[in-house]
Amino acid sequence: MFDQNVLLKQISHYKIGGHARYFFETDEVDKLAKSIEKARKIKAPIFVLAGSTNVLIGDKGFDGLILRPNFNFIENNDGEVVAGAGTLMSDLLEFVLGKNFSGLEWAAGLPGTVGGAVRGNAGAFGQEIKNIIESVVSLDILEKQPRIVKRTVDECLFNYRSSIFKENRGREVIIEAVFKLRKGDRQSLMEESEKNLNYRLANHPMEYPSLGSTFKNIPLSSFKNRKFMASLPIKSDPFPIVPAAYLISEAGLKGVSFGGAMISPKHPNFIVNVLDATSKDVENLIKLAKNAVKKKFNIELEEEIERI
Repeated sequence: MFDQNVLLKQISHYKIGGHARYFFETDEVDKLAKSIEKARKIKAPIFVLAGSTNVLIGDKGFDGLILRPNFNFIENNDGEVVAGAGTLMSDLLEFVLGKNFSGLEWAAGLPGTVGGAVRGNAGAFGQEIKNIIESVVSLDILEKQPRIVKRTVDECLFNYRSSIFKENRGREVIIEAVFKLRKGDRQSLMEESEKNLNYRLANHPMEYPSLGSTFKNIPLSSFKNRKFMASLPIKSDPFPIVPAAYLISEAGLKGVSFGGAMISPKHPNFIVNVLDATSKDVENLIKLAKNAVKKKFNIELEEEIERI
């Protein structure tokens, strides 16, 4: 049932990672449940990997089952758009724009899948995915018999770059999400999406593999030292924050590299894979950035990425 000894580097968005002892991909809920039951029988740890756009896979790989749900579909039910967790965000955006639905323009250029975006409450330009979610369906895989769970948006406990699915640490596999969107003007929607995409192209190092933002932005309330306040760039994300990229830049780390990884000079909150980097290279730059920002600003950077 499972593929064995699969090199995760070949499927990783970051092009980094060792081998998985077992690997299984499916677009059927029943097969997903059966794969979990089998993993339990052989006592294999399970890690659910979606688009891998914010997961740093270790050089040693994973001595267990990498489970990749591929629920890839989009449906329009009288204004409610249902998307499978494995659907690319780019495909969902194209679909809703084609229907003249508004609410997802901020996601233009956003990599990854619907499931990953829901799990991490993805956001940009002051918007978050929780603002357009109506409900989410998942599979609880820690129950003796895996069971379907349906939650309203409030029950998903969305928070800044987090949700109940992220806090549950792999307990649930997202299957689909229902989006409540509104009708908009086609030309305005296209212009807004194009503007956001062009911003990403101009300001993000999309020419290299990365995990997107390495660190969460810092709430303005975290700054206790008044001597920095006057010079801080403040954005709404959607509450007042200071970009982690600014702090890393001010710490003098733009363009600093270790092995094949580099803190992007274009956007210092991105650690890019420029020369066949290893996870160890990335870890060293993460540690460097944390220490430098702590020393200069007395601020603890919190990682937005996850690890296997």
